[in-house]
Amino acid sequence: MLNRDKTNAALARAALIAITVIWGSSFVILKNTLDSISVLYLLALRFTLAALTMTLAGIRRLRRLDARHLRAGAGLGALIFLAYVLQTYGLKDTTPGKNAFLTATYCVLTPLLMRLLFKTKLSGAQIAAAFVCLIGIGCVSLQGDFSVGLGDLLSVICGLVFALHIIVTDKVAGKTDILNLLTVQMIAAALLSWIAAPFTRAFPAGLSPGVWGSILYLSVPCTCVCFALQIFGQRHTPPATAAILMTLEAVFGALFSVIFYHERMSERIIVGFVLIFVAILLSELKLNVLSRRRPQKPGRAP
Repeated sequence: MLNRDKTNAALARAALIAITVIWGSSFVILKNTLDSISVLYLLALRFTLAALTMTLAGIRRLRRLDARHLRAGAGLGALIFLAYVLQTYGLKDTTPGKNAFLTATYCVLTPLLMRLLFKTKLSGAQIAAAFVCLIGIGCVSLQGDFSVGLGDLLSVICGLVFALHIIVTDKVAGKTDILNLLTVQMIAAALLSWIAAPFTRAFPAGLSPGVWGSILYLSVPCTCVCFALQIFGQRHTPPATAAILMTLEAVFGALFSVIFYHERMSERIIVGFVLIFVAILLSELKLNVLSRRRPQKPGRAP
């Protein structure tokens, strides 16, 4: 039994790291695909293919679908739609590496929102992480004249929406079937994308096989497979450890951007990346680095 637990733990961590590699690669693929198709039509196709795949994969579970799944899934689907719209439009006006790192600030924003919405207590490390993150965002986003690019601003707002999505998911996931919840989310996001897309521009004619291949990659590996791996990974990994591993998405996003998109990294931007990553780790590790740890009273958990 012990060996099995160790094996499951190792496989779970490998699954979570695999997610970060796949999601990290998606930033460059998105950037290149947006040259051929508009943001909303790209999202409409992505979510539609993901919804079809999830429906087929969980067709036997659909009998468990009820009003609770529909309400929760529709709300989460709206948040996913908004987050991806912001992220993808932000990507049009910034580099894949910056977009990846600024979006990853949801790891810091989530506890802050929990404090604001539910009066959740914050540790000294989480407060410190917010300030470190703010400085890092400034290093990455501020231009020479101290202005912020539109793409950078949209990427940060996207991180805020992802934080809201994490909080809502935490409130409803334990009361619903996960696969049905994800299926409804994808269907809702697809419907919203198709409704909004015609208000931008016409559907592009004659998409190349390469573009369709990119859309398929974004739909199945980046959406369906990653969600499935995340569920498996978090069953055998403590939440704090899982969160730390998943922040590697931003690192791989920047790495792929340098390798394939030839993104140039100034010293200031590199410092910003490091500060944001440190803030993410501080937020999830909950280590108070500003003061010495106080001894705990007997019988109380640290």
